[in-house]
Amino acid sequence: MNKLEEFLANANRLIDEVRLMMPPSPPPIAWEDTVAFTWRRQRDAGYLEPVRHPQLIDISDLQGNRDKFDRVELNTRQFVRGLPANNVLLTGARGTGKSSIVKALLKKYASQGLRLIEVEKSLLTDLPAIVDAIRHRPERFIIFCDDLSFEAEEPGYKALKVMLDGSVTSAVERVLIYATSNRRHLVPEYMRENTQMDVVNGEIHQNDSVDEKISLSERFGVWVHFYPFAQEEYLQIARHWLSRLNPGIVFSQAVQDEALGWALQRGSRSGRVALQFARDYCGRHAVDSMSFDK
Repeated sequence: MNKLEEFLANANRLIDEVRLMMPPSPPPIAWEDTVAFTWRRQRDAGYLEPVRHPQLIDISDLQGNRDKFDRVELNTRQFVRGLPANNVLLTGARGTGKSSIVKALLKKYASQGLRLIEVEKSLLTDLPAIVDAIRHRPERFIIFCDDLSFEAEEPGYKALKVMLDGSVTSAVERVLIYATSNRRHLVPEYMRENTQMDVVNGEIHQNDSVDEKISLSERFGVWVHFYPFAQEEYLQIARHWLSRLNPGIVFSQAVQDEALGWALQRGSRSGRVALQFARDYCGRHAVDSMSFDK
């Protein structure tokens, strides 16, 4: 083998090694048939991964907190129609329908061009790249962050703050952020911070670190808080799901007592708990009524 052949062989081996180190090409996107995406990252490259079977929810299944849904839907309708709209923060008790509202709105408005991109908290630093990936698309995109909260100094905090300020790119007019959180404020507050005050010209000023933590939540133009369901609301949701799963079931006093006992065991009267009860109750009674061949 002469020197030229040896050089070419070494170059080919090097090219093969570099190719192995390169991230794979992102999957092709059928934009007309895809309504939901997940943002993924392999090595240092991010890409949109189509969700083949998104969990979409019928609006009729959203029981309780109807006024909350109407407020979020109004903002979404404005956005889909190209009118001014705001980023949305949904806070409050677990299982009260915060993420379900977003999925229901996607199902209702997908035919009008609404799309959803779910982003994990750890990947919020990729927000500029996400916007670049959809820059030339005509659809309107909700970037969805579920169960969001930050510890101090997390890198995603600043990236989200910049995005909410609307200073990422000009394409931001076709992008909104919807986030859910169990916290009213997305960053934890500590007692020592609330006891630290500054006195300026005789006036008391709250510590700047507290203002900074509250300011992230305030950057969402629409802020909706969900309270835990009262007993009657919980029973109404349980009745709805029992009727959906088995229309023949009568919501008798005995069934109500079982539903309340189920909630008591789990320490919560949420919509999620009501659905879990309905599934269990309908499943158990269906098994009892079935005959099995031996």
